[in-house]
Amino acid sequence: QVVLVESGGGSAQAGGSLRLSCAVLDYYSKSACMGWFRQAPGKEREAVALTRVHGTFYSDSAKGRFTISQDDDKKTMYLQMNNLEPEDTAMYYCAASRQTWCPLVTAPGIVRLFNYWGQGTQVTVSS
Repeated sequence: QVVLVESGGGSAQAGGSLRLSCAVLDYYSKSACMGWFRQAPGKEREAVALTRVHGTFYSDSAKGRFTISQDDDKKTMYLQMNNLEPEDTAMYYCAASRQTWCPLVTAPGIVRLFNYWGQGTQVTVSS
């Protein structure tokens, strides 16, 4: 069982920055797809950014503002969020798949393609 632990959420003003971290505990394939998702109240969980070996993928809302990265040993994943907007307010989750390929960020049912989830960290952006 892969355990994921997020940290780094909090409050920020519009235009500000936050950095989320996801620690991967126990064994996990370094070549598998991992990603950040978010869920705002009353909305479905959506993919924000995905990463695998030699590839990163972003939602339209994250492009140009968010950056997903991992440590060389793939034990920690990050989401650097810049130029935050109130619409970014949500619970953010890191997730890991058993697959070595990443689905399209907009793939229907993408949540079901990820096998392991963290407990989430809240991000609140005020205007």
